[in-house]
Amino acid sequence: MIEVNGITKRFARTTAVNDVSFKVRKGEILGFLGPNGAGKTTTMRILTCFISATEGSASIAGFDCFKNPMDVKKRIGYLPESPPLYPEMTVVDYLDFVARIKGVDANRRRDQVESVIAKCAVTDVRDQQNGRLSKGYRQRVGLAQALVHDPEVLVLDEPTAGLDPRQIIETRELIKSLSGEHTIILSTHILPEVSMTCERVVIIDRGRVVAEDTPDGLTARMRGAEILSLTVDGPEEEVRNAVSSLSGVVQVEAKAASNGVHTFEVETARGQDIRRELARSIVQGGFGLLELRQMGMSLEDVYLQLTTQEDAEAGPPEETNTPNDKAENDDQMEESH
Repeated sequence: MIEVNGITKRFARTTAVNDVSFKVRKGEILGFLGPNGAGKTTTMRILTCFISATEGSASIAGFDCFKNPMDVKKRIGYLPESPPLYPEMTVVDYLDFVARIKGVDANRRRDQVESVIAKCAVTDVRDQQNGRLSKGYRQRVGLAQALVHDPEVLVLDEPTAGLDPRQIIETRELIKSLSGEHTIILSTHILPEVSMTCERVVIIDRGRVVAEDTPDGLTARMRGAEILSLTVDGPEEEVRNAVSSLSGVVQVEAKAASNGVHTFEVETARGQDIRRELARSIVQGGFGLLELRQMGMSLEDVYLQLTTQEDAEAGPPEETNTPNDKAENDDQMEESH
């Protein structure tokens, strides 16, 4: 559905995106993850035909983003980081206006508008002016305008920015419910957004892709050893000795103790599953086995490891923007619009 091949974008002497490639299958939710300034928004603007790439190619639903931009725009819904709302229009009038300019058939326009108003939970502000809305409501109206023409592809840049915790949960559930029917790219620097919503992850740093996999696949690839959490009712040293003597155990570290109950982190050699042997050893030693569970490396750990490693290997940027460079970049981006 979406193919990105070696896209590079340069602004004056700054390279914002450098040889980025990835694919998104039909009906999939892809998390596009990276720190602020990594090149996420520039990539989203290229995919949505707001700016062109310096090098490389990109296509959506079989249409080239550079050669057939109008065909691409008909098939995408875009929520930029700052929603494009007309402040003097009411929510319902604005969504009707967007539906009209996006070519929604007159016979189904009203139903489409009412549908996205309900989906995005903006019913209670439907008659208010956009300029009077809170940031959270503006974000939801922005998501509604991206959905109003029922696009094949949704490109969402920081979709939960400004929402309160309950609204964030509701928006995540809405995005997940849209998968299958829509192909979604969700650009964010918020880690829970990716782990709770996305099926696959592309991590970008300093304009380059540094990893691509499922969230579970990334943690498995990055983990150098298996870690088990073990909680046992028994003397600390005796339990430690029993565990340490098992084949495949690399290290045993005591983490907590309370009323004779001790929690350990047991590091084992990569690829070795010793849970059965470990449980048997604890029980046969006469200790009380209260908990034994495998601890995965979190997506946050993976993210920090990848981006820190990339920054260390890359060193300081060779060229930095002066204020004049920034102004020149901004001018170029405005002209591209």
